[in-house]
Amino acid sequence: MKIDHLDVINLRHRYPDGAGFRGAGGQCNARVTSLVLVHTDGPHIGIGSAYSHPGLVQLIVKQQLEPMILGRDATEVQALWDLMYGLTRWYGRKGAAVSALGGIDTALWDLRGKAAGKPLYALWGGERVSCPAYASGLPWGDVDELVTQAKQHIANGFRRMKMRLGCSEAYDVEAVTKVRAAIGPDIDLMVDASMRYTLDIARRMGKFLAGHNAFWFEEPFAPEQVELYAELRGTVDVPIAAGENEFGVQGFDELIRCGAVDIVQPDASRCGGISEVRRVAERAAKAGLKVAPHTWSDAVALVANAHVVAAIDNGLTVEMDRTGNPFIDDLLRAPLRVVDGEMQLGEAPGLGIELDHGVIDQYRMEDPLHMPDGHYSDMIFGPQHLDPVGPYEEI
Repeated sequence: MKIDHLDVINLRHRYPDGAGFRGAGGQCNARVTSLVLVHTDGPHIGIGSAYSHPGLVQLIVKQQLEPMILGRDATEVQALWDLMYGLTRWYGRKGAAVSALGGIDTALWDLRGKAAGKPLYALWGGERVSCPAYASGLPWGDVDELVTQAKQHIANGFRRMKMRLGCSEAYDVEAVTKVRAAIGPDIDLMVDASMRYTLDIARRMGKFLAGHNAFWFEEPFAPEQVELYAELRGTVDVPIAAGENEFGVQGFDELIRCGAVDIVQPDASRCGGISEVRRVAERAAKAGLKVAPHTWSDAVALVANAHVVAAIDNGLTVEMDRTGNPFIDDLLRAPLRVVDGEMQLGEAPGLGIELDHGVIDQYRMEDPLHMPDGHYSDMIFGPQHLDPVGPYEEI
């Protein structure tokens, strides 16, 4: 099965006026992602995705990597990953380059599963046909509205959910207290501190969160502050999670080596594809850590991460964006299903998904090198969308 050509499909959605959500980065009013398709000389097409600046993904995949891998055996996934990583090492290793090659890598794994006639989790020896998933949302806002949203997540089949903190200490305490009271003790509640805490605040909030049975305490600090994670861990009785802002095994090796976290959060669409998520999971297992991949971009990345979690002993759960993202909710011909807290993977080969090309046509970007101004959750274009939230206010 030889590689014939690659396509990059960049997608953009703008929330209707008044929609979107607010968090530590400001008011998000749009979303973006990039699909990477690997066509072969046979009947199969591999599907992957990358979450980065769409223009950079387009340039790296089409202008550098595609010519280097044309005609090669698509099932030689590791050899192709090594080749692409070597080609981009000088300007890559972290950021757009490794995310872009990761989109190709995920598509190659999809092809490998299709060629073998097995879903990926089964290809790796897994037997689970589903993967635990949690509802990721509950952004900054009216606390009573958060309670309503939390109850709706339970009604929609979730048994775990994550909320955004880092607004102010008074807000954070009120929001956690009321949401926990509303959902009861049997629903797992994760919190994301949005990289807004100092060490003192993190220790104080960590004790509070432990008292409210938080499932994990995510990103209290910026990713560069690894030493603060290491100082916090072990001083609070709630697991520390991080990794959505890391790239490649070298970044996660640092987190593990420093004893910074209890849970690592790689993302196939960011850290280097399925291959790199699996390698991170292996390193985490040796260190006695759990794996809970981040996903904030699209259903392709979510399913890719879920196959890895379903096949490993230290896999914990995957993240499902519940902020009205059409690239999660509408991109696949068969929508994702969560039943009693489990996202269904099924038994179709590879990733086991088909894209809805009508949805793709609806959201396809004409020119990813010229991004329309907007706040894309993790990327901001246009000074009018800079919306700093101010310093964190303590009680």
